This record gives sequence, C-alpha cells and structure tokens, in this order.
Amino acid sequence: MEISKKSRRTKAQKEEIRQAWIFLAPAIIVVGIFFVLAVLFAIYLSFNDVNLFTGNYTFKGLDNYLRIFQDKKAMTALKNTASFAFVVVPLQTLFALVIAYILSSKGIKGKKLFRLIYFLPTLTSSSALTIIFMFIFNVYGPVNDFFMSIGLYSAPINFLQEPAYALKVIMVMNIWSTVPYYMTIYLASLVDLPDSLYEAASIDGATAMDKLRYITIPYLRPITTYVLLTGIIGTFQMFDQAYIFSNGSGGPNNSTLTISLMIYQYAFGQMNTMGYAAALAIVLSIIIFVASRLAEKLNSER
Repeated sequence: MEISKKSRRTKAQKEEIRQAWIFLAPAIIVVGIFFVLAVLFAIYLSFNDVNLFTGNYTFKGLDNYLRIFQDKKAMTALKNTASFAFVVVPLQTLFALVIAYILSSKGIKGKKLFRLIYFLPTLTSSSALTIIFMFIFNVYGPVNDFFMSIGLYSAPINFLQEPAYALKVIMVMNIWSTVPYYMTIYLASLVDLPDSLYEAASIDGATAMDKLRYITIPYLRPITTYVLLTGIIGTFQMFDQAYIFSNGSGGPNNSTLTISLMIYQYAFGQMNTMGYAAALAIVLSIIIFVASRLAEKLNSER
C-alpha cells in the first residue's frame, strides 16, 4: 500500500515538473535566442573582421580588443562615459534620497501634489526631454537670458556647441529626469520604516539631519544598492540623448561621444567594422559589471 502511494506521488510530481517545463518553455526559448545566443554571437563577432554586406568573416584574434586601447576616439568615449556616470549616479541618488525623505515627513503640506509634480519628468520620453533641454540651453534660450539678465556674463554662451559645456548639459538633463523615478522607489520603501525609530530619536534630541544619517540611510541601504546598480547600468549605456544632442556625431569635438554611441557608429555607420563594434560592446559590458560590483561592495561595507 505504501509503495503504491509513493508511486502515485512520484507520478504526480513528474506531471507537475512536466507542466512547469511547458509553461517555462516560451520564456526559455526567448531568452535563449535573444540573450544567450545573441551574446555568444557578439563574442564570436568580436574576434573577427566582419563584412555584413558580403557575409565574409575573417578571424582576427585579439586584434579588435587591442585596437580599442590604441584608438584615441575610443579612449575619449570611455572618458566621457566614465565622467558622465561618476557625476550623474551619485547626484541622482543623493537628490532622490533627500527629496524622498522630505516628502515622507509628516509636517509637509500638499505632499501628494509635490510627488505628482516631481514625477512628471519620468512620464516624458527621453527624446522629447533632449529637445526641450536643447531649446533651454540654446544661445537665445532661457538659461542664457537669465544669466545675462543678472549680469553673470555679457555675451551668450553656446552651450550646445562648446565642448566644455555640451556633456554637462546632458548630465543636468539626465539627473533632472531620473531623480523622480528613484525618489518614488525611496518613498515606497520609507512607508515601511517604523515611526517608533524617529520618535525614539526625537526623545534623544536628534535633529532631522541626525535622523536622516543614522536611521533613514542605513535602513534604505538595500534600496540604495539597487539605485546605484541601475544608475550605473543606465549611465554607461547612455545613447539616445547623446545621439539626438549631437545628431549622431558625438560632437562638438567628440565631447558628447559615449561608448554606446561609438558602438552604433562603427556597427551601422561604417563598413567592415561590425567586429570592432562587438569588441567595444563586450568591453563595455565588462566595465559595467566591474563598476556595479564595486558599487555594491562599497555600499554594503558602509
């Protein structure tokens, strides 16, 4: 009797496993084709000189990877991308945390309205935001008009065509558009923070900054890790804003050229460079992985 029950139980388990594989099959097929095979094919391309028009593949070994470190344009793109990430990620994280902390306070009136207003940039497409900021920072745009009206400088600055300012404009735009999203994530987490911790801190004479430093920030550490990781991945992959801002050239003087934009230029803008573009993509993925792991480790040790 016990053997028959065990046999029936095993058959039921096998049926459940079979059904589970049936339900998982579509996802496995999609991930296998569009992720695993795509990554493996990109790695294969990175070791070859590829002509997509003729379908010729010439094995080059590590030549494409060695070319990256000899290519001054690639080094400029890497420098721009790293600078963009190192400025945008900390600032967007800090601003999102502080705004979320302020809006979660009980003494603030009209919090729902402020939350709605702050979240509006997230609802706007990146392309539209880029065009808006290009107008704002135009030679005859509101920013120049304001600075000239207060006497900060006498002649307008061409922010869009000056290498010293072009990437900084994109930084400002990216911070302004991403802070609301991360602020919402912080707000959702602050809902679960026990009020008793703040009350106990108030009894001990803690100020608002003390509560933020010793209660809120440590409590939100896992969320901060998520914000840092997604911020690093997003900034290192920044493409659309740089493409629209420079019309695909990475100008002025390669000041807005990023690794993602450079990959696009070599993959689709020139012949026989798909292999080099694939090598750039592989190197970029390695950089993102290393930077993400470092950020995660540093945040966990704080």
